[in-house]
Amino acid sequence: MIIVSVLSVFLCYQYQIFYNVDLTLLSIAIIFPLVFTIRGSFRRREKALEHLSQYRSAMKTLYYFINASNLTIEEKDHLETMLETVGDKTLERLQNQNEEIKDLDDEIEKVYDFVLSKNEIISKRLKDRIFKYMNNLHESIDNLHAIHVHRTPISLKAYCKVFIYIFPMIYAPTIIYNIGLSSNHAAVYFVVILTEFILISLYNIQDHLEYPFDDKGVDDIKLDHFKIKRK
Repeated sequence: MIIVSVLSVFLCYQYQIFYNVDLTLLSIAIIFPLVFTIRGSFRRREKALEHLSQYRSAMKTLYYFINASNLTIEEKDHLETMLETVGDKTLERLQNQNEEIKDLDDEIEKVYDFVLSKNEIISKRLKDRIFKYMNNLHESIDNLHAIHVHRTPISLKAYCKVFIYIFPMIYAPTIIYNIGLSSNHAAVYFVVILTEFILISLYNIQDHLEYPFDDKGVDDIKLDHFKIKRK
């Protein structure tokens, strides 16, 4: 972006290109879509935190119900292991770009089948409670998966990026016209580069917020805090 900005200013001075353009239209074309996408990404991040909290709450409650049941120690350990597998696979799916979730559904089905197989040991009341929180678990995982897969429209992001790259070519002649050809050239270079730096920084902020689970940005969600057994 610095190269594009410097080259735009240089060519404007070289070929005496300058004119006066109302920058309000450019602001609407770039700033408004950027702000819209940033706000959308931030809301998705907040929703993800909410669903992660509900997910962990459902998992912990299931652990409590397991320990309160009449299962043997071996059966409780086996069921806890299955729940830990569900938890590990859930967080693993969020951290990578894999959109496949069927194996995670299969792991949850194993928990359901195991509880059904212990129909004579687990009371109907306790079993109903377990299924209720399994429903909450399903809902939280599906919501997290939807946030993970369905992001800001690609066309809108591409539109913003294209206009950010075009912006110096339109902005530089206008700055030269307003400041004047006889003014300090360094000031024009500085203003154009600074403006472009601000725009690309906003775009990068949105891009990092777009992927809140990959632990690559400073504002990403710390998934380790939502593990069933925190270290």
